[in-house]
Amino acid sequence: MSGLVVRAGERVVLVWGLPSSLEALKELAQSVEAAGSGVRVSLENVDRLLLSSHAPSSCDLVLSGLVPGSALIHSSEILAEIARIMKPGGRLILAEPVTTTGNDSKLKTAGKLLSALKLSGLVDVSEVKNEPVNAEETASVKEVTGYQGNSLSRVQMSASKPNFEVGSSTQLKLSFGKKATQSEKPALDPNAAKMWTLSANDIDDDDVDLLDSDTLLDAEDLRKPDPASLKATSCGDGAGQKKKACKNCSCGLAEELEQESKSSKKNIKKDTQPKSACGSCYLGDAFRCASCPYMGMPAFKPGEKILLQENQLNDA
Repeated sequence: MSGLVVRAGERVVLVWGLPSSLEALKELAQSVEAAGSGVRVSLENVDRLLLSSHAPSSCDLVLSGLVPGSALIHSSEILAEIARIMKPGGRLILAEPVTTTGNDSKLKTAGKLLSALKLSGLVDVSEVKNEPVNAEETASVKEVTGYQGNSLSRVQMSASKPNFEVGSSTQLKLSFGKKATQSEKPALDPNAAKMWTLSANDIDDDDVDLLDSDTLLDAEDLRKPDPASLKATSCGDGAGQKKKACKNCSCGLAEELEQESKSSKKNIKKDTQPKSACGSCYLGDAFRCASCPYMGMPAFKPGEKILLQENQLNDA
């Protein structure tokens, strides 16, 4: 094959498919072996490639669809398998019939074939040549794919595998340049620095005119305000109006209302002292009713103030 570069000692996988003739396949394999010393060629049918026992990253060069009269269509699975068996930096040269219209579901355009190679993980994908197919090849393509159009051509592309394995890792060497040393601060102008510098000698009490704060107050400011004037307008005792302190009251109404509330509660507590209904409570338990609140207490003089504990106010 003209233009094919095979290095000495490389392992080459030759992928072929029907309706290629065996004579053409044998002739291509012999020409590849003769291209370099120690070259090993493995023949693999495209229908059996996925079932082959090729180890990952085991071949240097893959030739696919280059047998004259071939109508080999590369699916995404075939391209992925080819990328798997290629060594890092390995090369791929393939040929495939394409259509220029893109209306057929089985044939790709040249652009779609290029995208499929890139999606398989290959790099440096390029179109080597694009030539029309003869009548014999057109008949083979229609027989294999069922294509009925007339816009066929045969495109040949080359690609390579990246120089690393899938999942490989390497240490990143990060070099941080030395930070530029800061330039020295410019020297200050002595005159400018003196303008913004104060010393104890710069301020003399005899030269500074200080104001007395008491002179800023007049007689009206020193007068004690009337407490009534400090109340808000809503704090009045209007007819039918209930006193209510404003929020955050500062006029003293809140304290006044609090004292009135405590006094009213104290008066209510005094009114709740029990009163005798029979008038015999002071004589003792023998003269008291069964529900007398003084039951259990000693006799006392009439009119003497008796204070009862709260736990003694419960009914017996």
